Formats: sequence, C-alpha cells, structure tokens
Amino acid sequence: MRRRGAGGEQAGSDVGAGKRAEGGSAGAATRKRCAAGPGLRPRMAEVGEVSEGCRLPVLRRNQDNEDEWPLAEILSVKDISGRKLFYVHYIDFNKRLDEWVTHDRLDLKKIQFPKKEAKTPTKNGLPGSRPGSPERDVRKSLDAAAPAAPASGKSLPVPVQITLRFNLPKEREPGPGPGEAEPPPAPGPGPGPRPTKRKADVVSPATPVPATPDTSQASVFPQNGSARRAVAAQPGRKRKSNCLGTDEDSQDSSDGAPAAAPRMTGSLVSDRSHDDIVTRMKNIECIELGRHRLKPWYFAPYPHELTALPVLYLCEFCLKYGRSLRCLQRHLTKCDLRHPPGNEIYRKGTISFFEIDGRKNKSYSQNLCLLAKCFLDHKTLYYDTDPFLFYVMTEYDCKGFHIVGYFSKEKESTEDYNVACILTLPPYQRRGYGKLLIEFSYELSKVEGKTGTPEKPLSDLGLLSYRSYWSQTILEILMGLKAEGGERPQITINEISEITSIKKEDVISTLQYLNLINYYKGQYILTLSEDIVEGHERAMLKRVLRIDAKCLHFTPKDWSKRGKW
Repeated sequence: MRRRGAGGEQAGSDVGAGKRAEGGSAGAATRKRCAAGPGLRPRMAEVGEVSEGCRLPVLRRNQDNEDEWPLAEILSVKDISGRKLFYVHYIDFNKRLDEWVTHDRLDLKKIQFPKKEAKTPTKNGLPGSRPGSPERDVRKSLDAAAPAAPASGKSLPVPVQITLRFNLPKEREPGPGPGEAEPPPAPGPGPGPRPTKRKADVVSPATPVPATPDTSQASVFPQNGSARRAVAAQPGRKRKSNCLGTDEDSQDSSDGAPAAAPRMTGSLVSDRSHDDIVTRMKNIECIELGRHRLKPWYFAPYPHELTALPVLYLCEFCLKYGRSLRCLQRHLTKCDLRHPPGNEIYRKGTISFFEIDGRKNKSYSQNLCLLAKCFLDHKTLYYDTDPFLFYVMTEYDCKGFHIVGYFSKEKESTEDYNVACILTLPPYQRRGYGKLLIEFSYELSKVEGKTGTPEKPLSDLGLLSYRSYWSQTILEILMGLKAEGGERPQITINEISEITSIKKEDVISTLQYLNLINYYKGQYILTLSEDIVEGHERAMLKRVLRIDAKCLHFTPKDWSKRGKW
C-alpha cells in the first residue's frame, strides 16, 4: 500500500510541475478547483492541502480482515517529528472506530474540500444576519401560520385493547384473513366500559395460521429511542435531549440560573447539540486497569494534563487515576480497598454484586462515571451522583474483587427506569456478563415489585443485548406453558410482564420483533415456529451464567423520603 501512495504523490507532483510550466496564475486557479471540467483529468491533491473538514476515502480493515475504502472526514491534523497524522471519522460508522492515520492511507484523488461559507451582508448592524426580502418574510409567516404536521414514528400511538390484555399499537394490528370477521373497533380516548378481554393462545407450529404483514424492525425497536414520551420539566432537574439520531426529548435546563440544591433525580442522556471538535475525538490513548490495558472508544473529560500521556493508570479497586506507574504503585501501598465500597448484596461462585450509593461514595462514583464515559458515547457525565445507585459486578480471585461491569439507576424514577447506564468492560465482553447485568437489574425490580425498562436511547450494543435478553426470557416462559384439558395453553401480556418485571411495552415490541403475534379466527394468538424454538434452545445452551435469586440479599428502600438519602 505504501508503494501505491508513494506513486500517487509522484504523479501529483509531476502534474503540478507541468501546470506550473504552462502558466503560474492559470495553474494556481486550476489547483483551487477540485472538480475537473469535461475532458480534463482531475488533479491529485497534495498532503499539505488536507485540512480539517475534508472528506475522502481512507483505507481500513473490516471485520473479515479485508481492505476497504469508506468515506471519512478529517477532524484534526497534527505533526509529530515532521510526520503528519490525520484523525478521521468514518462516515456512517460508529465513533469508536475513529483513529489517527498516516497520509499513505488517504485516497487523495477523491478528496472533497469543505465548502467555504459565503459572507453575507449585515442587517441593522448585526454581523452574520442576512438582509430580509419580501419573499423570505412571506414564506416565514406562512410557515409560522401553518399547523405542524404530526411527526411519523416519533412516538407509539395510544395503545388499543382488543380481546387481549396486551397493548398493541393500532397501526401494527394485523388484518383479518379471508373470510374472517374484522376485529372490534378501538375504544375512544374518553372514559367508557372496557372491552371484553380474552387470553392469548400459544399455538403449536402445526396449527394453520394465515400470513400477516411483517412488522418492520425499525417500528418495533426504535433505533433512536423514538418511543420515548415527553415529561414536564421539574425544578432542580437537568434533562438533556436524546440525540442518538432523530429523537428529541429536551427539557428546560438551569443554565444561567443560580446554583440550586443537588438534583433529586435526572437522566444521563447526552446532549449532542453541544458537541465540538474536542469532544468528538478520543483524548485518552490507553488505560491500564489491573491486569488489563483498555483502549477507550470515546472522549472522556479526564484532566487535560493526563490526555497527553501514553498510558493512564487506574487503581482497579478505588478507580483513582495516576499519571505514571510509579504513582500507581505508591497509591497501592496506601489503598486498603480490595473490593468496591458499599454493600455486597449478591455472591455466587466468583461473581459478586456491590450496591454503591452515589451520595455516600461520591469519589468512587465519579471515578466510575469517568471510566464508563470512555465507552459510552450516548450518555452525559454528571459530577452530582447523589440521585443514583451503582451496582458493580466483580469477579473474585486471590488478589481481590475485580470490576467486570456495572449499571446505575435512579433512586426515584418517574418513568419506571430500572437502568440509567449499563456497561461491560471490553475485556469481559462477549462472555455473557452483559445479559447477567440485565438479568440482575430485573431481579431487583422483582424484589421491588415493579416493572422496569432501561433509559432510552440505548447504544447499538446495548440495544442488541436487551433485545436478546427480552427474546430469550419471554420465549422461555412461552415454551414452559403446558396445555390443560386438551386445550391450548393460555397466557396474557400482563402475566408475562408480572413474571419477568419487563415493562408491557417492551413485551409487546419483543413479540412483534419475533413476529409471534397473529390474528386468527377473531382473536390474537402467539405462534411459535420450529425455527424460533430451535434457535432459542441453541441460545440457552450457550447461556451458562444466570442469576440465582436465592443468593440475592437485597432490601429496597423508599427513596421518596429525604431522610433515606
């Protein structure tokens, strides 16, 4: 590849020399134009012309270890010992794949230079404003007067109950088959008698079921958390917008207001509207945590003087950071922790869970959030950890309890969230620990007597983990049902939700994702195909780590009383 890059540079210099020989001013004008006219060969850009904002193909290796040239944007350029490095973000790829590359991985033939913003005249002496025109003013007034069209896909419609105890979105109801009766109409929004409820049948694969339209995956699991509902702002609460795509759930912030008491509750959803070039780039090169070295995926607000270090050293028990290995060794002689601070509420084998109060253990909680921010891009970082509880999963050996992952939850959640942030550290991923964290969060909800759901939006990996957990948990219940008196087994959505503590909306969306819901002979049935059954059995054979409720020693608290804090 270096031979190709070097040849490209030589060709570019030859073309440039030829143009200079033909005419100085004409050659300069040609160099400024990126797109060649008809019949002209495009000139290869030089490395010195590549700057922030340029877009061009960049060589990278994909998962199959094959070369590919995805389009990337140059976010930063730096010069180290006369060698230029370019920080690139691959368009339509996750930010964790961003990296520093050398010039020989850039395809300079297809570079796209950033468009320069045209300078506009000032209006009323205010810089940056454009002079008004009658057409623009009329257009603005018409846009302001026109009623806003309802945004499609932003929120789920009002649930409709039809012969079942589960909420099925109206536009996703399968239509009746040939010769079948239409389902009863949906009740109006006003008060009225509730319709007759019937139980859902679990039908064997041999039962003939009419084909129904497939439910699109995007409507079942909104990639960007589009099923969230808006909640009124509360005093002292900082809520920021869901910005993993199109979801907008912003609330009033306290910017400019005098400092108030610590937040009683709050979301950790990040506000991507204030992203700048600094927060878009990884600032930590490497983290040493115990016997592992971790390569961060995203920006984390560690002190600026630590970002230039080749390695950031963390104590794996208290998570305090140091600038050198000597500092870490000196700290370990003083640190007497061999497990996370807080109460151990679960232990089975070598796996333990510790409950940590964000108010009582602020230093540890803040250090944990700093570490987690290296691997969570869609969450923001609050130094006020009082409203949160942290549940840290550890693995025990002769040296102590080593952190594997964690999840946090609000002490009081108005939206039934049982998880705010959840993370399995990279060395322990793809080993079943993620599902174990999720299962533990729902086990706590069972003890509390509540149904819960994770805070949206989920990251791409979080969405996959939750979707897999919900599917396996619900299928495990459906396959465990037994027929009585020769009739098909029956179960309701409410019963599934009560057994699993999974919120009803998540149960319905999972059944839709698995395409189990069908309308047959005037009622909704759940159909389990042989492929689904076989796939579930194979998945459960691989799932070795499970939570044992007998090993959980947890007493929920009533956090509505301020004295409990």
